[in-house]
Amino acid sequence: MLLRAANLTRGGTLADSLESANSLWGRFLGLMGRPGLPDGAGLWLPGGNGIHMMFMRFPIDCVFLGRPSSDDAREVVAIRRALPPWRGIVWYVRGAHGTLELPVGTIDRTGTAVGDRIRLEAATEAGAEGR
Repeated sequence: MLLRAANLTRGGTLADSLESANSLWGRFLGLMGRPGLPDGAGLWLPGGNGIHMMFMRFPIDCVFLGRPSSDDAREVVAIRRALPPWRGIVWYVRGAHGTLELPVGTIDRTGTAVGDRIRLEAATEAGAEGR
């Protein structure tokens, strides 16, 4: 099932075709081996508080989210822009309980900032078909 990441604070969308890496193997593989990440796409890594960029072929933006609140929104606890392949490692982000890996420029395009509230929800068929 694809997800959509909506920024409730700013009224925009970070990704409308977001894969979820729910298994240990899925979280380990992440985006490794892929040639790129199209605009509007991304990967949700639930439960983690750090990432690596080893074996990655392209840079990404990362949005680290806290635990869900009572309305299922998650607070942005940290952001990292344009993490370079092979060199960008984020070992530990305090308060993070999941990471959105997104195309470079997504953070700036959406104006996403620490403290924003993000909701992950089922993607609409129309949004997912464009991928």
